[in-house]
Amino acid sequence: MVRAMQTHLPESLFGETFRPRAHFTPHRNWMNDPNGLIFYKGKYHLFYQHNPEGNLWGNMSWGHAVSSDLYNWEHLPVAISYDENFGIFSGSVVVDHKNSSGLGSTENPPMVAIYTAHRHDRTHQSQHIAYSLDEGLTWQKYSSNPVLDLGMKDFRDPKVSYQADTDSWLMAISKPEEFKIAFFTSKDLKNWHHLSDLGPLGATGGCWECPDLFPLTLPTGQTKWVLLVSLNPGGISGGSGTQYFVGSWDGKTFTPDSDKEQWIDYGRDNYAGVTFNDAPNSERIFIGWMNNWIYADKYPTELWRSSMTTPRKLSLEIINNTPILIASPLTPPPSVITNNYRIDTNKDFSLTLTNGDKECVVRMNALQKEFEITRSWFVDDAPQKSPVITKNSFEVEFIIDNGSCELFAPEIGLAMTSLTLLPLEGLTVTHQS
Repeated sequence: MVRAMQTHLPESLFGETFRPRAHFTPHRNWMNDPNGLIFYKGKYHLFYQHNPEGNLWGNMSWGHAVSSDLYNWEHLPVAISYDENFGIFSGSVVVDHKNSSGLGSTENPPMVAIYTAHRHDRTHQSQHIAYSLDEGLTWQKYSSNPVLDLGMKDFRDPKVSYQADTDSWLMAISKPEEFKIAFFTSKDLKNWHHLSDLGPLGATGGCWECPDLFPLTLPTGQTKWVLLVSLNPGGISGGSGTQYFVGSWDGKTFTPDSDKEQWIDYGRDNYAGVTFNDAPNSERIFIGWMNNWIYADKYPTELWRSSMTTPRKLSLEIINNTPILIASPLTPPPSVITNNYRIDTNKDFSLTLTNGDKECVVRMNALQKEFEITRSWFVDDAPQKSPVITKNSFEVEFIIDNGSCELFAPEIGLAMTSLTLLPLEGLTVTHQS
């Protein structure tokens, strides 16, 4: 069926000329969630859900690439491969500097991957570890796996981080069908003890996945904790989406300031994103999967399928008396189109991307005080809308690449990520205000 669909498309849509210029794509085959994001010895490591044998979901393994700037990537061999019993689902990577796991040494600390082992018959998920002693190039699965098993069918996506104040490891992990995030602690990455559960709360229109818990400092100097929770379906623009909660962490329990969810992105194509462990200067750098499960397997590329979002730095600001998560894109290379505009919310604004008979239109309606993205490339596509804007004037930045358009307005706490299916070659960009 995929081949039949592609025979009617031009070469540029499934060949190399359509590959994004500034967004990560796998060298070949299928990709979904980012995994194991970590910075170590001058390199950002991006692991990702990957089918090494085809361009549709299956044979889940961890692909691997490294970069010094988050835009230019070196593809490495598959890091952790599926086997006869398990698919390798999402998880995280830490550097065990003190060798608490005993899997390396203090002179050569192990990189430890904590991931979900998914039985191929879909009856069971548990948490396994693997380790690397050569900076992530090769991996050895731990001989005494699993390290955490609750006997559950759905129990996945561990995000692990080091907590210096307690000299311990903290895991946030999803119980997807219960709409809960569970927290566990460990001294050695092998033996895990339950701390607490959070949920249900917020958006519960689909299964909860890919949590991430981390601290950020407000401009006032106060430290708050942010919990990311992806869900599918039930996203704010339909299908896949990522909500977040701001609150406090006492070492055992996360207490949100509000049970009401907020959204990290109001576009349709930012899912399962998490942040890098150990990023320089303690920055919180986020990357998401630039796709939506509604149509992920229909995206008409053949050599590779799916890309990641622009990397973005996260921060917290107070907007309308509420802590809001701000996503600011890292400066992209000049190979893509970047346009900046000053928006006056009392005047209509539109940005139209056109290539052939397809277009993507971004509008800011002065009457409604909201952005809307519409695109002609998908038959059943619903408009993507922002919240009502209360600020009278603000800057907006667009990053436009092969097949995507991302909108960033940090002053109002807005990001909107959207696939477009429009190649840069031959693209016309016009705006009215």
